Amino acid sequence: MTGDGAGGAEGIRSLLLVDDDEIWLQRLAMAMERRGFAVATASSVKDGVGKAREHAPAYAVIDLRLEDGSGLDVVSALREVRPDGRIIMLTGYGNIATAVAAVKLGAVDYLSKPADADAIEAALLAGDGENPPPPDRPMSADRVRWEHIQRVYELCNRNVSETARRLNMHRRTLQRILAKRSPKE
Repeated sequence: MTGDGAGGAEGIRSLLLVDDDEIWLQRLAMAMERRGFAVATASSVKDGVGKAREHAPAYAVIDLRLEDGSGLDVVSALREVRPDGRIIMLTGYGNIATAVAAVKLGAVDYLSKPADADAIEAALLAGDGENPPPPDRPMSADRVRWEHIQRVYELCNRNVSETARRLNMHRRTLQRILAKRSPKE
């Protein structure tokens, strides 16, 4: 991608980050600012759509599930105001159906949480038809499993029984897993 690509004629790499996890959002915003992006943040579909229309960013990283709806609505709004923008969907709920929907609406890539800033930057800056390089240190399978269990546990309001039911896991097994520390990356 050249400097005149999605970055615009001025060379400004404007980026919209939309996620309802405020701590993660602020950490990612700081990391992306250090990488030369002019960052705007939003924590809801409503705010994301408003900032997309106001700023028409060249790049966007949008969480799929937000408290007030689907990040796919923000993708649609971005496509209206910036058809050439590069949009990355980011979610802890990776599945084929949502990946296909995101791509059909205009996202160029789909990353699972937790994704680090390097992987996000690589996906944003990859040229058309070009895949970003694989991560230098991908998460281990144990770590991915741990992150998934923790995410479901939080979504179930830390209810062990409900989490075990949704994960199709015995409650005592889940309790043992939750009592352990997270595995190394």
